[in-house]
Amino acid sequence: MYKLNRFLMIGIAGVFLILGCSPSSNSVRFKNKGEQSENNDRFNSNDSKSSIADSSNTDEIADDIDSEELPNETKSIDISSIMQKISTGKDAKDLPVNNTLKEKMLMEIIKFLNTPYKYGGNSKNGIDCSAFTQAIFQNTFSINLLRSAREQYTQGLVVDEREKLHFGDLIFFNTRRRVRPGHVGIYIGDNLFAHSSSKNGVIVSSLDLDYYSQRFMGGRRVDGIISSKL
Repeated sequence: MYKLNRFLMIGIAGVFLILGCSPSSNSVRFKNKGEQSENNDRFNSNDSKSSIADSSNTDEIADDIDSEELPNETKSIDISSIMQKISTGKDAKDLPVNNTLKEKMLMEIIKFLNTPYKYGGNSKNGIDCSAFTQAIFQNTFSINLLRSAREQYTQGLVVDEREKLHFGDLIFFNTRRRVRPGHVGIYIGDNLFAHSSSKNGVIVSSLDLDYYSQRFMGGRRVDGIISSKL
């Protein structure tokens, strides 16, 4: 009888042990399943990836975040004096670009003056800053610049100081929070540069203006110009 009671007690204890572990085990499996689902949701989420991709593929931000600070240049600076110096040979010392090609570049720039700014545009109906420099270099020197200001910033020899700029150098500006450089133009001498401004379209501006002098990042002297001794 004692043995029978002992076996019975052991059996009952075993039943309670099994019943007691099952919910706990099920709970762990449910929790693991929930955790796996949550991890899969995070893995499948493309929100952060899309944000990074959108940022990295941006050439220029369409709305210039500094637009209220841009100079209100209602008229492009007259470059006839520069053209006169070039045509009379008084500007020949400013190598590496010779006077014939300087004239050609200025004529190409004049063709684009007053063209409205258009983000992503690349024609006289509307053009952005990097497409403008691209067009001028292609039409003048048959040089293919890269498409964006950031890419053009990687081309050619570095010119760190304004005093060392030569006619035809690309010049770059830090005008946007998320894109550096955010703007590019072409130096044409006498502290002047041609560019497509998001506020004013294609215009000739002065580097002496505070907006540009404070945001000047440097210049690039494109390889094709130097190697051709232009």
